Amino acid sequence: MNNHSNTSHTGVTPGNTQEQSASLRTMDIVGKGLSRRYRAEKRFRLYGITAILLSITFLSMLFISITANGYTAFQQTFVQLDIFLDPDDIDAQALQDANYQAMVKKSLRAMFPNVKTRGQKRQLYDMVSTGAAYQLQDYVRKNQQRIGSVVQLWVPADDDVDMLIKGHIPRDVPETERRIKDTQLSWIDSLQEQGRIEKRFNTIFFTGGDSREPELAGILGAVTGSFYTLIVTLLLSFPVGVATAVYLEEFAPKNRWTDIIEVNINNLAAVPSIVYGLLGLAVFLNFFGLPRSVPLVGGFVLTLMTLPTIIIASRAALKSVPPSIREAALGVGASKTQMVVHHVLPLALPGMLTGTIIGMAQALGETAPLLMIGMVAFIVDIPGGFTDPSTVLPVQIFLWADSPERAFLERTSAAIMVLLAFLVTMNAVAVFLRKKFERRW
Repeated sequence: MNNHSNTSHTGVTPGNTQEQSASLRTMDIVGKGLSRRYRAEKRFRLYGITAILLSITFLSMLFISITANGYTAFQQTFVQLDIFLDPDDIDAQALQDANYQAMVKKSLRAMFPNVKTRGQKRQLYDMVSTGAAYQLQDYVRKNQQRIGSVVQLWVPADDDVDMLIKGHIPRDVPETERRIKDTQLSWIDSLQEQGRIEKRFNTIFFTGGDSREPELAGILGAVTGSFYTLIVTLLLSFPVGVATAVYLEEFAPKNRWTDIIEVNINNLAAVPSIVYGLLGLAVFLNFFGLPRSVPLVGGFVLTLMTLPTIIIASRAALKSVPPSIREAALGVGASKTQMVVHHVLPLALPGMLTGTIIGMAQALGETAPLLMIGMVAFIVDIPGGFTDPSTVLPVQIFLWADSPERAFLERTSAAIMVLLAFLVTMNAVAVFLRKKFERRW
């Protein structure tokens, strides 16, 4: 009787107590599981943020290192000389026959008359670039009326003097440990006191071709070669790649052969670039006998390399067009060709252009395939066409990086900065086109 009254009074039965206990245990288990999941999500986000920060840090270190080594290449040290254009040495009818190098040396000797020994004279002459004679020749050709007078001409200094002025060669080390001798240091100090040495914008770097002398080396020849090579690549790869993508996506029957073609296209996109260089060497040079080291052959090789990328990107762009567009065009009586040309292709074209620009950026930075077809040659002249011998900017960087002079390290980094600027610009254009013409269905 008492037990019955106690149970009735509390309103709790043994069955309810067990159910509540089981519910509490279930909630505890769910709560612990949620806590573990939340902690795992936080750790995952932390790993992602850490990876991004590490990537940004390493990229920043790379860019800072390149910039720190290369920004000084955009300036060049020049020396002011007073040169007497002796009419006895310069024949107005044969300006190219004059000994301009002797005139430059004579001007240097006049500035330092105490230099008598042959060794000191050699050190004095080495302070000025060998390009000073060519600069003087150009000046005389353009100003023939100045023959017989003394002219003041700023000529490029030798690369060692340039490195000293820029602080890359320390003064406070023994003479045997630096390329600048003590007597040359005194001459440089004297020229600085007279205001005859100054740093100016290095126009030679952007307007000159390659040279054995660092102070005369420029990237114009390599940039021009890259331009011609990319033009050939674009003219061949874009129409062929787009046509291939349209056929495979819109017209080709779905059978074993098309499956094999698609698999091979995807595999070709992952083939190392040097393999394409070997293919170009075997086919274009050895079989067809095309000339080496010309943008035409370079464009052919890079076309083979970029075609898989353009085909894959173009097919993805075609797949992004809704089937309703095709059905509507066919429903109003358009043929399949009209449907593709007038409706599908214009809508997929922005994505195709984006993939093409990315492929061109990849081609611009390639070196290995072009080395195999001889575009590693030392080319001084600026190429004037698609069949003129030339090199490209990545190969030029490769050549300069192998040079022992400290000034070439500076120009290597500067050329890398120019190449990165081109690549960033091309990728920015691709992103802009995608954002501007992208349609969401």
